[in-house]
Amino acid sequence: MENLRISAKDLGQLALPGFCPRCFWVSRRAPKGLPYQVFPGIFSSIDSYTKKVVHRYFDVHRRAPDWLAPLAPITNYREPPHHTKFRVRHEATGILLTGALDAIFERPDGTLVLADYKTAKFTGNQDALLPLYEVQLNGYAYIAAALEWPRISALALIYTEPQTASDDAHPDRSGRDSGFAMDFAARILPLPLQPSMVEPLLRRTKEIVESDAPPAGREGCKECERLAGVVGLLAGGGAA
Repeated sequence: MENLRISAKDLGQLALPGFCPRCFWVSRRAPKGLPYQVFPGIFSSIDSYTKKVVHRYFDVHRRAPDWLAPLAPITNYREPPHHTKFRVRHEATGILLTGALDAIFERPDGTLVLADYKTAKFTGNQDALLPLYEVQLNGYAYIAAALEWPRISALALIYTEPQTASDDAHPDRSGRDSGFAMDFAARILPLPLQPSMVEPLLRRTKEIVESDAPPAGREGCKECERLAGVVGLLAGGGAA
């Protein structure tokens, strides 16, 4: 456990209402990761394309796209650093906190706005993952402060919501000779700037992960039930 590291996004799991310490312990202690973990890469591709669209707009028009108006005033963007360059060692726990920024915007006063792109339906404060995202963005702000970046003045989620209604699928709007196009509508959700939430979660992470035995699971945790079922199946020799 001497080289314990965690991404700001994974740290956000601890803030979720349904967080299970036992599942977290298993996921962090499994030597080669968990099995059957398959995530589609298309969402990362869309988020990457969104970043290119925004940067290209700045480059051509020398200003922000109109749909970024809720973040105003912003005057320019910064290219996010590679995740290997955006990290900090938390001295009290020894944990290496890492981040993979999507967007950095500059303001006239020299401060920065950190944002994350989400290809998803915009649901505002009803989003079940909102606590995770709050930790994720504040984790980025925490790292930025440790690296002595300019002051962070705001955090935000930028939802890019696919437009999939019947009218949106009309060939006059979506048709292309090479295939078809899909529109996306942008929605901005500001998040509270509270980087002080990060350190208690790092301490909690160290407490859980360095435990020699798995902690008790959350009552009613479906993942714990599935794991127990697999263990029981193996213990029974695979008998039905």
